[in-house]
Amino acid sequence: MSDRTPPPYLTRLAAFAANTQLNDISTAARERARWILADCIPVIAAGMQQPEMGKFIATHLAGAAPGNAWVIGAGKRASAMDAALLNGTAGTWLELDEGNLFAKGHPGIQVVPAAVALAQELGCGGAEVLRAVALGYELSARISRAAQMRLIFHPHGTYGVMGAAIAAGVLKRFNAAQMLELINCAATMGMASSRQTLLDGATVRNIFTGHSGFMGLTAARLVECGFTGEIDSVGTVYGRGIYSDTFDPALAVAGLGEEWLIAKSYFKLHPIGRYAHSAIDALEDLLTRVPGGKLAANDIERIERIDVAAYMLAASLNGKNIVSSFGARFSVPFALASILVHGRSGLKSFDDAAVANQAVQALVQRVFVREEPAYTARYPAEQPVLVRIVMKNGAAYEGNCTVTKGEPANPHTPADLSGKFFELGEPIWGRPVTQQLFDRLMKIEDIRDFRALAGELLL
Repeated sequence: MSDRTPPPYLTRLAAFAANTQLNDISTAARERARWILADCIPVIAAGMQQPEMGKFIATHLAGAAPGNAWVIGAGKRASAMDAALLNGTAGTWLELDEGNLFAKGHPGIQVVPAAVALAQELGCGGAEVLRAVALGYELSARISRAAQMRLIFHPHGTYGVMGAAIAAGVLKRFNAAQMLELINCAATMGMASSRQTLLDGATVRNIFTGHSGFMGLTAARLVECGFTGEIDSVGTVYGRGIYSDTFDPALAVAGLGEEWLIAKSYFKLHPIGRYAHSAIDALEDLLTRVPGGKLAANDIERIERIDVAAYMLAASLNGKNIVSSFGARFSVPFALASILVHGRSGLKSFDDAAVANQAVQALVQRVFVREEPAYTARYPAEQPVLVRIVMKNGAAYEGNCTVTKGEPANPHTPADLSGKFFELGEPIWGRPVTQQLFDRLMKIEDIRDFRALAGELLL
């Protein structure tokens, strides 16, 4: 029989999740949690418009029990667990979801769908939802930071299950002992998720975040029913060879309550994998050195080659055999080529028509990406990339990225984020509903009952 005494770091995390009140969370962390909620909802709605999601909704809900939680962007409601599954899956489809380099993944889209759906089932207030999102995000991000997860794993569907579970525990008002059991159950309920799905353009990858929400809510239900977990399942899963061989418990609790990883997250304005954003920023810097700020169509035909030197994770997105819209979102060559041909970034630069565009595909083949070890050594504090365009007449242009736009050290403005909200939301809900939703989320503490909100607004 093993020692049944849980390790101190884990009891500390559990007590923090159970006892931390909204006013204990720093102003910066609360504001970031508010924007993460506001960012996730229209991102989910836009992803829900994909044809595969329409079929998934119809098939899944045909045999599901009714409920009050939004299936966001579908104009339907479902039970909390079903809504968390569907919304989480839609939320990563367009690669517009928030992320965190220190957490090594995307905590928000794994926590928010579960928290919002459960709040609409329980009738929780907005302040409770904000607290649940902030704590579920923070603790799961800390656990991921403390581990060195193998690169073969995609981080979605792994520590996100704990984030969703902790958010559920907060909304269900679990005490510290219940929260400890919850973390230990949830840590063992992740997926064997594969990073290769990104490079293959495999859309099964999108279920990983849906899995986090669904299994996080399941974990909370299991604890309510008396199920138990290991004494230290986090240490087992993240330190004994499952996801990782190395886990630092001290780092998981270092600065707890003072340093907030949620406040160090980033937001995305380009619908592509995060590491490719650094290359886009370098391209944008390059274009400021081109007369007129852009390359005309005849100039693009005269490009001899585009060389990209990048940190390792950005350099890994070097695929040139792009056959699908989803695969296009994980290729630096495609991103640079399509943006140059179309004259801008945006959803249309990564849709099926862009993939079929022969001018884009021809330019993709002239983009060459390599890792620069000195850049890798500067990551994640910086995300350096150099882009160099060489013309057939010998002329050359260079541009650099040091800190990617959207990072805390180079943040997007509130106007950027609200613009994204309306750009994604208005085509689906119309201006009045989009405006009402935005206004309510910006003052989320004033929402008295998320169940009533679901009745007021059908998203």
